[in-house]
Amino acid sequence: MKPLKPLSHTPSPKQLGSLTPSQLNNTAKAEMDRLFFTRCAKVGSESLTEFMEHLQEINNFQVDKYGINKKSKRQLKPRAQAETAGYIYNLDEGSVYIEHVPWIDFNEYNLPKPIFINLVRDPVERMISWYYYVRNSYRNAIFYRNNPLAPLKPTAWFKKSYNDCVRSGDPECQYVPLAVRDVEGNFKRQTIFFCGHDQDCLPFNSPLAVQIAKRRVETEYAVVGTWEETNITLTVLEHYIPRYFARAKMIFHLYQKSLQNRNRNNRKPHVDADVRAMVRRNFTHEYDFYYFCKQRLYMQYIALKRTELERLNFS
Repeated sequence: MKPLKPLSHTPSPKQLGSLTPSQLNNTAKAEMDRLFFTRCAKVGSESLTEFMEHLQEINNFQVDKYGINKKSKRQLKPRAQAETAGYIYNLDEGSVYIEHVPWIDFNEYNLPKPIFINLVRDPVERMISWYYYVRNSYRNAIFYRNNPLAPLKPTAWFKKSYNDCVRSGDPECQYVPLAVRDVEGNFKRQTIFFCGHDQDCLPFNSPLAVQIAKRRVETEYAVVGTWEETNITLTVLEHYIPRYFARAKMIFHLYQKSLQNRNRNNRKPHVDADVRAMVRRNFTHEYDFYYFCKQRLYMQYIALKRTELERLNFS
């Protein structure tokens, strides 16, 4: 793979003043009317998925359930990528496909590219959320009902706090930079969902993987939002992808009280500041990517608001 020139999303005041939505909108690059949500794990994707199920009747699209129910894999072999791309291509126009899967190059398989979207979240918050999610009693009850012969985890594993896990050096809570193999499948690589299926995307907290992921966001994704900024994310989705998200902000507030995050962690004990700092030190490049995505989202939002202000001034 050719060396990538580092990307920067730190615009000057002059650049901010000249931003337009069309400069920052990749929706027009889509070659078919399908939306592909390559959802990261533990970023609020369950909430957005549930909300889109409400939106589909209003905006006349269809959320396909096949990918939602598929078992997650870290990466796919070329044949599996081609099958997923082909499945999406064969969906009806106005379909949404959602799966925990890295970005796929549709053109590599001679297929038109869809509209890509995703969400990101603070990397350490994702790990804390994942740690307690896999210990969730409801999730484990379903797992053992479906897998009655699976070995039971010891009580101590369920009761162990994230603070103790990190401080004791438990392999489950050690996030080793450039590691390829994982002691536990914990989705610590947020960047891999954007980087793709190349071997260069596997090393954890890799500068190269982050640069590839940034390039994908910049050139391939219509919107990468964050549920930490729900209103901004919905505003950008609504204006940059109106085919699927028209009136999204207004409709979200109508449904907000009834929307339930099916994967919400009700048990999420306090995590000490020194533990967060210890973990954060191993996520330096993952944080670089996270801030890059948030800054791009803010730029898309600023471009919209600047255009609205200009329109008001001229009216």
